[in-house]
Amino acid sequence: MPTSSTSYHHGDLPSALVRAAMDLLEEDGASELSLRAAARRAGVSTAAPYRHFADRTALVSAVAAVGYRELAEHLAAAHPAPTTAEDLTAVAIAYVQFALTRPGLFRVMFAEPCDPNSPERVAAASAITEYLTSVVRQAVPNSDPDGMATAMWALVHGLAFLHLDGKFEASPDKAVADRVRAAVNAVLGASTPDATPSHSGD
Repeated sequence: MPTSSTSYHHGDLPSALVRAAMDLLEEDGASELSLRAAARRAGVSTAAPYRHFADRTALVSAVAAVGYRELAEHLAAAHPAPTTAEDLTAVAIAYVQFALTRPGLFRVMFAEPCDPNSPERVAAASAITEYLTSVVRQAVPNSDPDGMATAMWALVHGLAFLHLDGKFEASPDKAVADRVRAAVNAVLGASTPDATPSHSGD
């Protein structure tokens, strides 16, 4: 376990504290996350974090930035170049699965106050937004990309928190995937011009 002087002089204390905070999230949830707790887990003095993080919100923002990058990687792994509605569904399922496998991190990313002036967090969050918009533009070309991206994000994000908050009964991965797929297909079907019933006699 690194000492405070080693971590600080090598310049990696911020990274060590972020890793420690992420470990704490997985073990105890956001309620137990603090600068002091992260310092203890990283093996440094409780005063050391203040060299790099002004307060808990600053640490949470750094953790959230890492979470956004990991989420982006997870979504890209689900489908590296989504171009169809089916590909978009795979990305949506991956989003919910990320929330269920990393609940502590996901809650910090979206349910904890963060520093809006943190350039790292803002850049990472913006990358997610741009990625989702680009996926929608490719997969649903006849839609308004901004509006559809907002609708799809709201849908899968809401499904993620409904699962996390126990609003759905505990389900195996396949059942979760089927639920997400059905919801995405419902939205895409309602937004597709071809889905409008034809009039008899046309």
